[in-house]
Amino acid sequence: MEVQLSGILSSAAGGIPSVELTGTTVGELLTCLEQRYPAMGPLIEQGIAVAVNGEIYRDRRDQPIPLDAEVYLLPRLAGG
Repeated sequence: MEVQLSGILSSAAGGIPSVELTGTTVGELLTCLEQRYPAMGPLIEQGIAVAVNGEIYRDRRDQPIPLDAEVYLLPRLAGG
């Protein structure tokens, strides 16, 4: 599936705006991403928000991803 990368995530993948990944859950998708782009490891550890069909999931690695889903990866924002 095509996954859109935002901000620093795009930079960690060599500046590309999207990448083709496999996975049926958020966890599988992030594992695939880190295997392909090792520079993503520290960013994934810090936390990445995954938007699936417009709904944002944080820390839900078991969340299923439908085959035809629209998926965006966003760096976690610090705030208070």
